[in-house]
Amino acid sequence: MPDFDYSDVDWSAIERLKNWYSGDVHDSMEALGLWGHLEGIKSLGALAEGEVICGPAVTVLFGLSDRKGEPQDVYHNAVDNAPKGGVLVCEASCAPGSCSGELMSSGAKTRGAAATIVNGTVRDLAQVRKLGYPLFGTEPSPVGVTGKKEPIESQIPIKIGRVTIKPGDVIFGDVDGVVCIPKEHLAAVADQADTLGKHETVARDRILSGEKLQSVWPV
Repeated sequence: MPDFDYSDVDWSAIERLKNWYSGDVHDSMEALGLWGHLEGIKSLGALAEGEVICGPAVTVLFGLSDRKGEPQDVYHNAVDNAPKGGVLVCEASCAPGSCSGELMSSGAKTRGAAATIVNGTVRDLAQVRKLGYPLFGTEPSPVGVTGKKEPIESQIPIKIGRVTIKPGDVIFGDVDGVVCIPKEHLAAVADQADTLGKHETVARDRILSGEKLQSVWPV
């Protein structure tokens, strides 16, 4: 996907996925022979009970840098050009320092981004939560990035743990964690999740009505 052209995003499949949760999504991926869990990343910003985020990835890669003065033009450009409903995904594990906090989250929310995912620390959590913005990272840290690292490229494939995230791949996050769905498999994963989710809904209702778990699940 060149630059920031998201005209071919399958928003209908994304909306279908929002009916479920990350466990359903990843189980559906595994049923199709896929793996998408972004290990070590959790919700640290604002996420209401039961809320999920789901949207196409806008990727940013950080590299080591001793430059001062917050040289973040590449990241700022990605935030400013993210599509409405997109998810910023930053690979920033190369050095200590939080690349996202109140100002980055404010810019992303103003542009209509659904969330920011950082493989690295994040900060200003009180302010980010007050803003009402979903921010995911590995842990909080007040340490900044200046003199340690800077964004060096955007809209390229990045790797977080076992998973490669390409611009336009779909990111799903909730209180349990974050999953990346390859764009080319999105419709199939959504179909699988619809089937699994409906089975789970029926099973839950039967269990809560008094039936024994062993007689209900698995279907």
